Amino acid sequence: MTTTMTKTLTTTRKGDTSARYRGTVGDAVFRLANYALFFLFALICAYPFYYLIINSVSANDVSALGDVRLWPVGFHLSNYTQVFQLPGLPMATVVSIGRTVIGTALTVLASAFLGFMFTQTRMWGRKFWYRFLIITMYFSAGLIPVFIIMKTLGLTNNFWVYVLPFVVQPFNVILAKTYVESMPKELQEAAEVDGANILQVFFRVYLPNMTPILATIAIFSAVTQWNSFQDTLIYITDQSLYTLQYLLYMFINQASSLAQAAQNAGGNIGQIAGLATEQTPTSIRMTVSVLVVLPIIFIYPLFQRFFVKGIMLGAVKG
Repeated sequence: MTTTMTKTLTTTRKGDTSARYRGTVGDAVFRLANYALFFLFALICAYPFYYLIINSVSANDVSALGDVRLWPVGFHLSNYTQVFQLPGLPMATVVSIGRTVIGTALTVLASAFLGFMFTQTRMWGRKFWYRFLIITMYFSAGLIPVFIIMKTLGLTNNFWVYVLPFVVQPFNVILAKTYVESMPKELQEAAEVDGANILQVFFRVYLPNMTPILATIAIFSAVTQWNSFQDTLIYITDQSLYTLQYLLYMFINQASSLAQAAQNAGGNIGQIAGLATEQTPTSIRMTVSVLVVLPIIFIYPLFQRFFVKGIMLGAVKG
C-alpha cells in the first residue's frame, strides 16, 4: 500500500513538473520574442560605446571617412599615447577623479545621516526641516543668484565648488530616510539601552546595515560628479581646475587645432606611421570620449547588485 502511494505521488510530481516546464507553443513564441526584443534593445544601447572604441583604435584616415562600423580597421593604439600628450589632460584626470571620490563620499555620508535624523521624533523641527528640504527639489534661485552666492563664498576658481553644492541632495536623502524607516526600531532601542548616544547609534548600528541604499546613492553621486561639466564652464577660469568632461567639451569644439597639436607632439612617430596614425579631429573626439566614458562603464557593474536591492528596499514598506 505504501509503495503504491509512493509511486503514485512520484508519478504525479513528474507529471506536474513536465506540465510546468512544457508550456504551450504560444508561451515558447512569447519567450523567444521577448529574448529577441531585449537582445536588440541591449545591442542598440551598447553599440554607440562599441563604435567609439573601434574608431579610436582604427586607422585614423579610415575613421575620418566614416568607414569603420562593425570592427576595427588597421588596429593601433597610438591615439591614446598621443592624446595623453595633449595639454591639461593629466591634470584634468586628477581633478575629475578627486571630485568624484571626495564628492561621492561626502554625499553618501550626508544623505545617510540626514535620512537617519529625519526618522528621529526627538529631532527639533523635524517635519519643518524635512519639508524645507523637499521644497528645494521644485524651486531654484536661478543661475545668476547662485553664481553670486558662490562668488561671495569664495568658491569660484576653487576645487570645493565641485563638491559642496552636491553634498545634500533631496532625492538621496529621501531614499536614505525611507530605507531607515524599513529597518527594525528595536535596533536603536537595544543600542540605547546599552548606553549608546545618537551618533553611536548611527555610526555603529544603522550605517553598517545601510550598504544597499548607500551603494545606490554612491552610483547616483559618482555618475553626476564624473559627467558634470557645466559647473566648470560657469565657475572656473583656472585651467588647472578643468575637468575631463569640460576638456572633452573643449576638444570637440576645437578638434581640428588639437589634432594638429597632437601631430606636432608626436613628432617623428606621425611621420613614420603616415596617415594611419596621424591625428584627425575624428580620432581626437573618439579617443577622448572613450577615456571619459570608460571608468563609469567599469564601475557601474560593480554596484549593480546593490543598486537594484537598494532601490527596492528603499521604496517598498511593510
